[in-house]
This record gives sequence, structure tokens and C-alpha cells, in this order.
Amino acid sequence: MDIDKANKEATEKMIEARAVLVGLGKAKDVIPGMRENLLLHAGPPITWERASGPMRGAITGALIFEGKVRDEDGARALVENGEIELEPCHHHQSVGPMAGVTSPSMSVYIIENETHGNRAFSNLNEGYGKVLRYGAYDSEVQERLRWMEEVMGPVLKDAIEASGGIDIKALLSEALHMGDEGHNRNKAGSILYLKALAPHIARVSKDSAVAAQVLQAIGDNALSVLNPVMAACKVMADAAHGIAGSTIVTTMARNGTDFGIRVSGLDDQWFTAPAQIPKGLYFPGYADEHANADIGDSTITETAGIGGFAMAAAPAIVTFVSGTPKDATNATMEMYEIAFSEHRAFTIPSMSFRGTPIGIDLRKVVETGITPRVNTGIAHKEAGVGQIGAGLVRPPMEIFESALVAYAEKYDI
Repeated sequence: MDIDKANKEATEKMIEARAVLVGLGKAKDVIPGMRENLLLHAGPPITWERASGPMRGAITGALIFEGKVRDEDGARALVENGEIELEPCHHHQSVGPMAGVTSPSMSVYIIENETHGNRAFSNLNEGYGKVLRYGAYDSEVQERLRWMEEVMGPVLKDAIEASGGIDIKALLSEALHMGDEGHNRNKAGSILYLKALAPHIARVSKDSAVAAQVLQAIGDNALSVLNPVMAACKVMADAAHGIAGSTIVTTMARNGTDFGIRVSGLDDQWFTAPAQIPKGLYFPGYADEHANADIGDSTITETAGIGGFAMAAAPAIVTFVSGTPKDATNATMEMYEIAFSEHRAFTIPSMSFRGTPIGIDLRKVVETGITPRVNTGIAHKEAGVGQIGAGLVRPPMEIFESALVAYAEKYDI
């Protein structure tokens, strides 16, 4: 078997994918397999019994938003008796940051890969701090969610349609040249996103006050573009999935309890191990003992060659996740050791426009002992609190070792 040939095909499909934001729709109307009694969540499969505090909080908040429960006890009862089902976003062509919980009535971005024809979806971004994706669910969170759904959502939907589509791949390429890395630092990308949408928001909105609110909400949230970026990375990675013989990792995701990966040549099998607590910087009043284990689908960015793999493009990220600008460069340099190729569209100015590392090769991870670098937010371990910081983390080596053993068994090598 020519493994390198299979890996070249996989990485080329990721590189060639052209991810375009083409619309906004209700999850129940556009996400394949979505249904009224289903909640999608980040990471590999999880049960209520094993779910972390922030995951339980986000599930509770989503069910309150849907009008099905009033509190966590009600949410627990519905999930444990099977009236509400939980399934990974990744099983439904979707991704969600942190807890990643997406409910049927929520609006989601629709990203289309114009090269290969596949689609992916992600919900709307609430901003920093006490938000649903970090497990907060009180009245303030619910009010924000309702405003996003009832006011911002319809305006965004019409504006995206009026734009004729926003090329997120091109946006990312430009943002990397402006100091972003596409995961935890999206300041430039969100400004570019606002620039692309603003004239259409002004044109489609029937109320100038509403238009001003929506524009301000996007402009004030430096993470506005993160969710469409994640969905863009999902269509890139999905294009590379299912190639016989390939050892390229096409999914990395965490649910707050487990860190899991899937590999292109190993169908849809998950390989999991306990997630680690990120090391980084905390908001005042918080420390390691308050932190939950790593959580979220946002590692799809590293899977597609940005995020922690592109930290050299974003030296200022260290003011948020800890370290020095040199550490950011070193992070990217180390990732070349486990990547199969270099991206042609995502390049780093400070490295003479060298392409970012792309295509995590299972073989190289195990051979070198180097695991992927991830930069991420940190959630409080208790439901209802929210974000308490940001930092760096790595997946456990055992998931790559288990995947390589499964690969050897499947292909009899």
C-alpha cells in the first residue's frame, strides 16, 4: 500500500477546498439528521453521566432556550430518560466551539466547499465570558440567545444571501497576514467579516436601529468569525476523510471529558482518552483548580492547518494564552515535524510566507513523540459560570498510538 500517495490525496483535498459562507438557516431545517429531540455537542460521543459541568450547563441552557425545561434537574431528567438525545456535531457535518451545543431552533451558518461539494454547519458566536458554549445558562445568557435568534439571525441571513457568498478561505488567508491564527485570535478576521457583511446589512435591514445593533454586535465580538471559520475548516477536513490507506487525522475534538480523533483511512471510528486541563492565563480570581478539562470542536482549525499550527503568524496570541512571541514561532516550527505537507493558501509572512503545516500524520506523531499543539479557551468546571481564561494544551499520545494499532490491524501491516 502506498501510504504517502493516500496522504498526498488527503492533504491536497484539504488544501484545494474552497470554503464559502453561503447562507444561514435553522438547524432543524439544514443540518442532516437534525430532529426535534436531538442536541448536538462538541467532541466524541458523551452521556449525561460522564458529561462535564460546562457540557451539562450548555445542554441545560439549550433546553431552556427550546422551552423544554426550567433548570438543570429538568434537563437531566429529559436526557437520562431518553426524551432528549445527544450526538456529536461531527456526526452531522457540524462543529461547535467549547460545549458546541446546538439545538433544533438555533440558526447555523452554512458553509459550502465549492471544490468538492460538501457542506458544514456551525452555530452563532455569543462572544466572551458568561455564554452558553462555556456552560452558562442564566437569564442574561437566554436573553442574548433570543436576541441573536430573533433579531440578528434574520438580518445575517438576508445579508449573507445578498452578498452572494463570502469566501472564508480567502478571508483566512488574509487574516493570517494581519496577525491572526484563526482559532483563539480572530481580531483581523472578524473585522474582515464585518467589512464583507456591513454594506449588505445596511441594505437588507428595514430598521436602521436594528442594523446598527447587529453591526455593533459583530464589531464588538472579536470571535464573530470563529464559527464560520470552524465550519470552513470542517468542510476542508471532511474532504480529506475516507481515503483508503491515509494516516491523516481529519478530526480532533473534545467534549470536556474525552479528547478524540478520527483518521481518514479508518472510517468514522473514534480514538479517545481523557482530556487534559489547558495551561495558560486566567481571568482575575480563577486558577487551575477552577478549570475544566479541554473542551470544544475548535481543534478542527489545527486539523486544517491553522490555529496552534499557525501561531507564528500571530505572536500577539501569547498575551491571551501565555508565553512569548518566540514560543509562538517555535510552536509552528514543531508542527512541521508531524505534518505531511505545507498549505499553499495559508502562509506566514514572518517565515518568508512559508505555508502552514497541514495534514497531521499519525505515523509522524507516534514516531517523533510530538503531539499537536492547540490553543484554546478555558471553561470553569462548574455549570453556569462560563469562561475563566485561555491557554495551551495537547491531546494525549495514547489516542494516536491506539489509532496506529487499529490502522495496522485494518491494513494488515
